[in-house]
Amino acid sequence: MNALGASGVPVSALSFGAAGIGNLYAEVTEEQAYEAVAAAWTSGIRYFDTAPHYGLGLSERRLGAALRGLPRSRYTVSTKVGRLLEPVDTGGDDLADGFAVPATHRRVWDFSADGVRRSLDASLERLGLDHVDVVYLHDPDDHGEQALREAFPALADLRSQGVVRAIGVGMNQTRMLARFVRETDVDVVLCAGRYSLLDQEALTELLPAAQARSVSVVIGGAFNSGLLADPVQGATYDYAPAPSALLDRALRLKEIAARHGTTLRAAALAFPAAHPAVASVLAGARTAAEVRDCAEQFTAEVPTAFWAELRTEGLLPATAPLPGTPPLLPTVPLPAPEDG
Repeated sequence: MNALGASGVPVSALSFGAAGIGNLYAEVTEEQAYEAVAAAWTSGIRYFDTAPHYGLGLSERRLGAALRGLPRSRYTVSTKVGRLLEPVDTGGDDLADGFAVPATHRRVWDFSADGVRRSLDASLERLGLDHVDVVYLHDPDDHGEQALREAFPALADLRSQGVVRAIGVGMNQTRMLARFVRETDVDVVLCAGRYSLLDQEALTELLPAAQARSVSVVIGGAFNSGLLADPVQGATYDYAPAPSALLDRALRLKEIAARHGTTLRAAALAFPAAHPAVASVLAGARTAAEVRDCAEQFTAEVPTAFWAELRTEGLLPATAPLPGTPPLLPTVPLPAPEDG
């Protein structure tokens, strides 16, 4: 287990991203969602990340239900603030925002102090928890100044009161994350998609700044939304069809991995975990089989010769730290749910 910054909040080196069980792109049954979380637990994963945005609250409700009965002191949960969910009765679905759920609510951007508190209260109700361990400001790209002036001080106040234990920011870009690292006392930042085998943008500014200030980094999007999991025609990169140049690059990486007796999935998970600023790699999963595969790939050894060839071929920068011994995830039985 690793600690987030100076907060002491523990996270497993591999963590569970719960957007998928919020019906990201396609429906997942209640049973599949429960089994995915249960598989994460039995695989040794102890950090679970969710958000109101994921399925208009469905991800939070399902994650909370699946964790119910497990020892609360043994796992870490993070959620996010910045989007309030307001009820609507217009009908239809939420697929325009990526989730196969009825459009029962609309998202309202709100990075005010009051919005932070209201969002967290609603999340706790959906999760069925009396506290979450980590709260992130979620995608403040177009609301940076308000997030810095109002939302972050509200989170810092909640942290000082002991309501939450660690606070941070989660985004798909590095520039604003680096600003939060430099200008605030965040414990952690969640960087999605910008530190992977295909994109090392975070290596330029964010990761050095985080390391210098002892801020932890959680890396999401290690598969770049699918391309590094299965590089085939039609695969997605950053939630859109992958450009041909990136598909060709991913196929080249896969071919090199196979030649060295490993998989592209294992390499994609191992690479971001090797940076000393990275506390956890967040892997999204929809089913128990996907979770078990992620855990297996994460703990697989990737030969040093593979990394050496990537350097030689110019497929990785010389400044990127390379993996050594694969991390261990303890396998433990799932406790029986508590009565009620």
